[in-house]
Parts: sequence; structure tokens; C-alpha cells
Amino acid sequence: MTASDIHCHTASIAVAVPPDTAFAFMADGVKQGEWSFGSWQRARAGDDLYTGTSLFTGQQSYVRIKADADKLAIDYAVGANPDALSPRIMARIIPGEVLGLQPGQCLITLIVWRTAEMSDERWHLLSVSHETEMYLIRHLLESGR
Repeated sequence: MTASDIHCHTASIAVAVPPDTAFAFMADGVKQGEWSFGSWQRARAGDDLYTGTSLFTGQQSYVRIKADADKLAIDYAVGANPDALSPRIMARIIPGEVLGLQPGQCLITLIVWRTAEMSDERWHLLSVSHETEMYLIRHLLESGR
């Protein structure tokens, strides 16, 4: 095993909003179109199914969202075909008090798993995109947008 995980990438950021606010934002498929570079300008395409356009390739993508408010966890099944989505991305919201942060704060973490056919360049792009998206998420949440 190496210090760098070739199968999974995580990106986290502390946000000055309550956990339930962050959870609702991260579980909102339309709002994700404001911060997800791989699925920009989201629109509802069915029950818990959304479509958007990649800022990098211009291709249409789909995401099906399964949100668990009790666990503050959101699973995102993603892909180009709405009938063959892969559950490869997850968000977790950790209440600030759990980590010694102030009440009313939380930590948002995005977790993504790499597919076997993903090139090193595509994996790197996905990883750095998620890291950058965290700053955009924080700005959107803290500004109340």
C-alpha cells in the first residue's frame, strides 16, 4: 500500500453552517448544478434522477441521488446512461461538535471511487475537481445562495 490511494479520493472542507443545512444543499440535485463541474446546470430527469453537462467534455451525464438524513450521507450513482448508473460518489456531513468545531459548523466530505478503465489523467482531473468544488460549495453555503 502507498500513501496515495489509487482507488479512492476524498476532499473535505469545514463550513460555517449547521449540518442539516449542508445536508439539504448536498442532497439537492438541481443545486448541484451550481458546483459540480462534471454535471453543470442540472435539471430533473425523473424521480431522484438529474442530468447535467460536463464543463470539461460537454457531454451529458446523469446522477441518481439517495440521501439518508439520519446518517447525513448522500450516495450519488453517476454515468452517461440513466439505466446503468454506478454508485461511485458519496458525501458525508459531520456535525462540527464531533470534530471539536463550533456548534453550527460542519465538515463536508466528498468520496469518489475510481473505475478500472479510468485513465490516470481522468482520475487526476476528477480528484482536483472535487478539491476545487469544495471551495465553491463552502462559498455557496456560507453566502446563503
